[in-house]
Amino acid sequence: MTVKTEAARSTLTYSRMRGMVAILIAFMKQRRMGLNDFIQKIANNSYACKHPEVQSILKISQPQEPELMNANPSPPPSPSQQINLGPSSNPHAKPSDFHFLKVIGKGSFGKVLLARHKAEEVFYAVKVLQKKAILKKKEEKHIMSERNVLLKNVKHPFLVGLHFSFQTADKLYFVLDYINGGELFYHLQRERCFLEPRARFYAAEIASALGYLHSLNIVYRDLKPENILLDSQGHIVLTDFGLCKENIEHNGTTSTFCGTPEYLAPEVLHKQPYDRTVDWWCLGAVLYEMLYGLPPFYSRNTAEMYDNILNKPLQLKPNITNSARHLLEGLLQKDRTQRLGAKEDFMEIKNHIFFSLINWDDLINKKITPPFNPNVSGPSDLRHFDPEFTEEPVPNSIGRSPDSILITASVKEAAEAFLGFSYAPPMDSFL
Repeated sequence: MTVKTEAARSTLTYSRMRGMVAILIAFMKQRRMGLNDFIQKIANNSYACKHPEVQSILKISQPQEPELMNANPSPPPSPSQQINLGPSSNPHAKPSDFHFLKVIGKGSFGKVLLARHKAEEVFYAVKVLQKKAILKKKEEKHIMSERNVLLKNVKHPFLVGLHFSFQTADKLYFVLDYINGGELFYHLQRERCFLEPRARFYAAEIASALGYLHSLNIVYRDLKPENILLDSQGHIVLTDFGLCKENIEHNGTTSTFCGTPEYLAPEVLHKQPYDRTVDWWCLGAVLYEMLYGLPPFYSRNTAEMYDNILNKPLQLKPNITNSARHLLEGLLQKDRTQRLGAKEDFMEIKNHIFFSLINWDDLINKKITPPFNPNVSGPSDLRHFDPEFTEEPVPNSIGRSPDSILITASVKEAAEAFLGFSYAPPMDSFL
């Protein structure tokens, strides 16, 4: 069996088609694994890239802030280290306030569920995190960072909003805006690539959101199509702030090795201090993927991909405008000091000729009609969510606390570590 494509003037055999499908499936699975688990997997692979920088990179198993690196076990958190969600917490909220309807996402520490508030009859996306998993990987500070960023998002239209949060003995609950237009990744996989006007619209809204975070001295660090959602009208909504780094001023740097393999900037791979321009590299990588269908230096072999990011010149096919080419060359500049955005941050991106057709005031006020409408019929319309999630049964444990008889010492430790997050069951229930 053969399939002929007139445009390509070539013939694909059935076996080659199967091979291409296998590559795409592998690519999607790798993308969903996340950096920590993925690097642990490839570190044991027999392939060894000759480039010494890549070899040293593959030895890193998980991201850590330098101040958190400690060979000794962490002591129990002191009151000053305990998580406190401040004004976003709702001490009266509890899981039984919600009908948990569908699983719409999954992560390292839990799930995201579509939920309807019983009293308000409002739909939310509720992110439910397992305290035990967070403590096991010593990720309390990243959860705290996510909380802090969510609290500051209320002023920007392209960042997901936090309504409130609460906790039980074993779980943390973030009650977020429900966005059901689908991940950009989902739409990109379906359509392979976007025409330039559509890519420009998305890139402009993403850049606006990143510029706002930078104005708050926050570096996002994990821009990728999976973290970019479309709302019901087709506008961008940036989500998942677990890898954000706070308090990075205009000339400030950090050095944590974190992110997603396809989008890591060269300075991160070199384990050098990096600044907010890391986000502009990621914007370039996402724009490239929107225009061409794959990230700029992609390879199925991660070691080879890292070597490409570090050493391979950027290659641009001739099917884009000169302004798009110039923007990609500026954003994907390997030397961060020469990268577009290094001097005046968002203003350099905003004033680039590629965005000359964008009225930024209209953009921020959502007066520009999105080039694509997801056409969802309402909150229960889940057509743009991956069936891998929505077909999974909602766990019975999501909406309740563990029975007091079943509460273990580890659950007690988790409750104490997140003391002050918000709602918690009475302490006498642990006895």
